[in-house]
Amino acid sequence: MSAEAVTADLDHTADDHGHEEHATTTGLSHTKLAMWVFLGSECLLFGGLISTYLLYKTRGNGRTLPTDVFDIPFTSVSSFVLLMSSLTMVLALSAVTRGEAEAGRTWLLATALLGGVFIGGQVYEFTAFVREGVAFTTNPASSAFFTLTGFHGVHVSLGIVMLMSLFVASLKGKLTQRNAETVEIVGLYWHFVDIVWIFIFTVIYLIPAD
Repeated sequence: MSAEAVTADLDHTADDHGHEEHATTTGLSHTKLAMWVFLGSECLLFGGLISTYLLYKTRGNGRTLPTDVFDIPFTSVSSFVLLMSSLTMVLALSAVTRGEAEAGRTWLLATALLGGVFIGGQVYEFTAFVREGVAFTTNPASSAFFTLTGFHGVHVSLGIVMLMSLFVASLKGKLTQRNAETVEIVGLYWHFVDIVWIFIFTVIYLIPAD
């Protein structure tokens, strides 16, 4: 779901005020069902990338491996920051559901900022790797590492854009109890990228190379 889709969904909800939202035979709205289908396809993509990393993580071709330059304490802190953003996302949805616009904006902004801190940490880590001689094309292991973590970073960045779209919509008075489901759908996406990172962090940083 892009920022434009978030805005369009908010406008659609506003237009449908006073009418029941259409639901599928599953009991879910079309938008929520579409998000679940999208997340299911993303699971397959990330599963493929994780499998590729596991296959190539020890193939250094005689050059430095990513595992040789890991800063696990730093990445652990960065990971904790991202996981805490799931809590602020829950608080944002709760506030919007209760009609507390200002609190909703605060928690949405907090979630986006925590995501931004995580991305900043990832950029710092990538830069440190390059300084240590581990770049995208250094060896198959580094290519698999940068592809997997970079792909996840793109997803986090897209999530930040969606969160800021909700924040701006709230400032304009378009984010109310009537369209709390839009916040819930963005929240589903955000929790997804957080959960995926738990798997990525475990596979890359905690499971030792053979």
